[in-house]
Amino acid sequence: MLKIWSYSLISVIIVSLISLVGVLTLSWNKDKLNSMLKYLVSFAVGGLFGDAFIHLLPQSFQALGAGLATSLYIVVGLLLFFVLEKFLRWRHCHHVTTDSHVHPVVTMNLVSDGVHNFIDGMIIAASYMVSVPLGLATTLAVIFHELPQEIGDFGVLIFGGLSVKKALIYNFISSSFAVFGALISLCIGPFVTEFTYILLPITAGGFIYIAGSDLIPELHEHSTECKMSASDSIWQFAMIVLGVSIMALLTFLE
Repeated sequence: MLKIWSYSLISVIIVSLISLVGVLTLSWNKDKLNSMLKYLVSFAVGGLFGDAFIHLLPQSFQALGAGLATSLYIVVGLLLFFVLEKFLRWRHCHHVTTDSHVHPVVTMNLVSDGVHNFIDGMIIAASYMVSVPLGLATTLAVIFHELPQEIGDFGVLIFGGLSVKKALIYNFISSSFAVFGALISLCIGPFVTEFTYILLPITAGGFIYIAGSDLIPELHEHSTECKMSASDSIWQFAMIVLGVSIMALLTFLE
């Protein structure tokens, strides 16, 4: 159990530290940043789909069976993430701030991002309680998604009037809620029957929702706004395949 706690806490701390990546973009112009983001988002799509279909769903069906209950948990995950996005105004924002792209207010962004990171922490710890390879795969999927999101969040906070220092501090505090989420899972998991295994299909549904309804449409929006060339689209596809491939390679650790 000590190993599970160690892996889980180290993973969520790394995820929290990703919140500081935004400061690296200050010297980039908007064209360079947009170019970077469209490939990071593509990579995130592959990572999320790969983790959901290669790791989480097979583990879910193995642990809970291929019956109605498992399928309903997947649907619960889809609906849960829809509700979070709809009613908490949760935004997975990967755009550079512009006058035509309206962002949520700073406070709402921090609150919704804190909720998001709290859930990520629960998901990562629950995955490690099943197996270390599954925990590693889920951690990587979260990291792939966090990179473009944290760049977007940092842009929102700067645009909202915060100084660079305050934006970094507040964004890090919000990201640190992943640690609390992990602690909740680690404390509850051993005492609640099938808690970990029930969370797996819910997580899979959430990852499918984020990749399918949030990130892929954004890739198409990038194509429209930026008049993307055929070669850019091919590179986006390649990055999606790369994300899936990394998740597939992780199965050899099992």
